[in-house]
Amino acid sequence: MYSQIPTDDILEETSGTRGMGPSDWRPFIYGGVSACIAEFGTFPIDTTKTRLQIQGGRCDAGQVVTRKYNGMLHALLKISHEEGIRALYFGIKPAVLRQATYGTIKFGIYYSLKQMLVKNPGEERLGINVFCAVTAGVVSSAMANPTDVLKVRLQSGRTDFKEKSLLQAFLSIYRQEGIQGLWRGVFPTAQRAGVIVGVELPIYDMCKHYFIKMNILPDNATNHFLSSFISSLGGAVASTPLDVVRTRVMNQRKLKSSAAQVNGAAVCTSRVYASALDCMVQTVKLEGPLALYKGFIPTWLRLGPWNIIFFVTFEQLKKLY
Repeated sequence: MYSQIPTDDILEETSGTRGMGPSDWRPFIYGGVSACIAEFGTFPIDTTKTRLQIQGGRCDAGQVVTRKYNGMLHALLKISHEEGIRALYFGIKPAVLRQATYGTIKFGIYYSLKQMLVKNPGEERLGINVFCAVTAGVVSSAMANPTDVLKVRLQSGRTDFKEKSLLQAFLSIYRQEGIQGLWRGVFPTAQRAGVIVGVELPIYDMCKHYFIKMNILPDNATNHFLSSFISSLGGAVASTPLDVVRTRVMNQRKLKSSAAQVNGAAVCTSRVYASALDCMVQTVKLEGPLALYKGFIPTWLRLGPWNIIFFVTFEQLKKLY
């Protein structure tokens, strides 16, 4: 507990912004390193979330993905038993590559943009923080979309990329589906990122500074833990429907005519979902509105540890350098 309410100077120190101007490289580096560590630590949960979300959806040739898992724990055990522990980490390479780009750009833009718009941390407003976060989420996710496409397809259990290097896998998508294949689902991905980042980062900053101002908690690991946990709940509620749509759109393929045969077998080239909106409408129509919250528990259970690992690491890096 504090014996005195912090002044703006103390808030500036606790927020880690002193000496970090709009052109400072540190938010980008800290964000990327922290995001990669958090991604690796929570990836098996993300794999179960992806498997749960595509159940009941449609992939190539309109085939419905059969229901195999009854929940997160069942999915973890069944994947481990049938495919091995390594299957829980299929897609980890593009996932880490994604965080190295997406995480670096996202957190760098967010904190740098805040520095440009608000000179004094004590004058931060929720609206400004939301604007900075949404901008950072949309821009960074759109740029990193190809890595997200490959990650989703590996996590879904596809076998056509498992023996290929990252470069070979990206080239395979490009040759079979064109440049559009690498940016499959970019609009729902950008929307999801805008929503989740626009919710999580402002909530984290708001909770952290509130605990400090109200003498509830100092700027320590407990504060960072609790603030990140609260922000992850808000992010999971807001983003799960868009995440379900994004995952299903990314998991389908639309082959170019020259690649209409895969391994000698003809493949239907028609899209099942014409757009993200069409995917949402079909999902609700065929499976009910609750289908948009498939994988909510693993989504939250992943976002919670992910945010905790990320923000605790991020805050410690700010103090070290």
